[in-house]
Amino acid sequence: MSKPTIVLVHGAFADATSSWRDVAGILIARGYPVLAAANPLRGLHHDAESLRAVLAALPGPVVLVGHSYGGAVITSAATESDTVTALVYVAAFAPDRGETAGELDERFAGQAEHVTTVRPLPGAEQAAADGPPQVELTILADHFHEVFAPDIDQDAAAVLAATQRPLALAGMLEPMGAPAWQRLPAYYVLATHDQMIPVAGQRLMAERMKATTIEVATGHAAMLGAPEAIAELIIAAADR
Repeated sequence: MSKPTIVLVHGAFADATSSWRDVAGILIARGYPVLAAANPLRGLHHDAESLRAVLAALPGPVVLVGHSYGGAVITSAATESDTVTALVYVAAFAPDRGETAGELDERFAGQAEHVTTVRPLPGAEQAAADGPPQVELTILADHFHEVFAPDIDQDAAAVLAATQRPLALAGMLEPMGAPAWQRLPAYYVLATHDQMIPVAGQRLMAERMKATTIEVATGHAAMLGAPEAIAELIIAAADR
C-alpha cells in the first residue's frame, strides 16, 4: 500500500525551507512523499484556496501539517477535501467556525501584544472601505530569536529574521468557515516554551479538537527544536 503524501504548510514570518527542512528530511528518509507548500500569506481565504489547488494536483491520500498561522490555513483548505485523511498542528492556530486567528491571539495574549509591527501594503489607499486593513505584519528583528526561534543559535535566528516573509493582516482577521477538524482526525504538537501562541491557548485548541497530542520543550518554531518528535507524530497520523 502506498504511503500518503505529507503536505507541510508553513506559517507567518517564515518560508517552506526554513520551516520544514529537518522534518521533511526525516520523512523522506522514512519513505514518505513530501511536499512543502508555499503559503502566500495574503489572507486566510486566499491562502486556503491556494492550498486547495495544491491538494487537487496530488494523487492519493494526503496528511496536512500546519505550523502557526498555517494551522488556520489547513483547517480551512481541507474542509471539503476527499483526499485529506488527517490534520497535524504544530504550535498552530486551529480556529472554530466564525473565529479568527486574531481573536484567538488576543484571547491567549500571544504574538500581537508585543512582538509585531505593521507596515502598509503598496496601494493600501485603494483598498475597499469595507475590506480588511491592507497592512502587513512582521516580527521585530531584535525579538525574533527570543520569541520565534529560541531553539537555534543567535546567528541562525538573525538570518531567519532578515529573510522572514510578512503576513497580510487579512490572515489574522478573516473568519473561519466550517473547520476541517470537525470531521477529520487531528494531531497536535504543544510547544511548551512558546511565546507566540502560549501553551494554554494551544492546549485549549487541541482539547476541543480531541486531538492526539504530544508536548515538546521548544519555542514557537518547534520543528527547528524537535524535528524527530514532530516527524514521528506526522508518521503516526499517516499510518493510522
